[in-house]
Amino acid sequence: MTGQATRPLAHDLRAMFLIGLAHGCSHFFQLVLPSLFPFVIVSFDVSYTELGLLMTLFFVASGLGQPVAGFLVDRFGARRLLIGGLGIYCLGILLAALAPGFWFLVPAMLLAAVGNSVFHPADFTILNASVSSHRLGRAFSVHTLGGNLGWAAAPVLMLAVASLYGWRAALLVAAAIGVMVLVGLVLARGGLRDEASARPGPAARPPGIGAAVLFSAPVLLCFAYFVLLAAALIAVQNFLGPMLEALRQTPLTLAATALTAFLLGASVGVLMGGVVADRWQRHGLIIAAGLASAGVMILLVGELALPAVVLVIVLAAAGLLQGLTTPSRDLLVRSATPAGATGRVFGFVYSGLDLGSALAPVTVGLLLDGGHPRWVFWLIAAMLFAAIATAVSIRSETQAQPQPAE
Repeated sequence: MTGQATRPLAHDLRAMFLIGLAHGCSHFFQLVLPSLFPFVIVSFDVSYTELGLLMTLFFVASGLGQPVAGFLVDRFGARRLLIGGLGIYCLGILLAALAPGFWFLVPAMLLAAVGNSVFHPADFTILNASVSSHRLGRAFSVHTLGGNLGWAAAPVLMLAVASLYGWRAALLVAAAIGVMVLVGLVLARGGLRDEASARPGPAARPPGIGAAVLFSAPVLLCFAYFVLLAAALIAVQNFLGPMLEALRQTPLTLAATALTAFLLGASVGVLMGGVVADRWQRHGLIIAAGLASAGVMILLVGELALPAVVLVIVLAAAGLLQGLTTPSRDLLVRSATPAGATGRVFGFVYSGLDLGSALAPVTVGLLLDGGHPRWVFWLIAAMLFAAIATAVSIRSETQAQPQPAE
């Protein structure tokens, strides 16, 4: 895929900010209802299992919807889909706030999932078309950081509002925030370009760009990379506390601190990784070095009884090194994407995150229930090393693929 001509810095920063804000709103919405589970349980007399099933349905629907959204992005334009998707998302959250009973939350969250499915294919299509090539690594890092900040903001704001005015009021506030972001995107849409807007019509699409592109070797390897990476990260994020407690009776407060250090390190690494990816084009090597180092540190945590301070530092470093690879990962996917297929490829590849996120909890749960917490650390490291193998293969397969004419 060819890059965009150099654009003014102010133009690029505007596009980065708007897409980072939109992505932050997407991740913010993902956690608004889970943050309110204790209130919803009391209100509707349901269990955590039922609420967990509700969120499983949300992420399954979103994962299935992303490839479809990708085709729609390539056909009708990323700006339209992004604005429409955010509007649908806001409507889903609004309906959840008005739900008279638990089962009314199901269609509300499925509608929200439809809105959530458009963000990755639309965001990356717009960034690829709007931001200068030599700043794309930083653009992708801002995109990821926006999502992380959205996740961080949801529990704090939702609990604060719900404790004062109730969980329905908290969801109404969340929907209002989404509407404000939506209005901002509509007003600033002129600064957001996409591939579809640059083509006069379907006839201008490069030949051979259809559903078959999703089954090319580079794209399938990208999908596998995302599955492996998501499974490894979900295992750390969701189970680090139980893993450490079962293995070494680590206090939960210390485990929580270590997990926070890992997540903060990852956010810092994402920002650093954007600069590194723009200045050093060997993205496969960046990924290999970062994930290999993170994998070794995860193994150290599993095999050695580290002092508390050292445990926190090691996990912070593991998070930083993993986060450092994120912009290079997205640029590697970009290099495997034919012109005119950004939406469908990123939509399909990012659905691998949902698959990996769905598979990891069951596998890790079985290992912990079986009394094998040490094996989980080895499994996480193995998945990171397997992800390295796919990243290296993506580069070689991409270079071997014939590129369609622009």
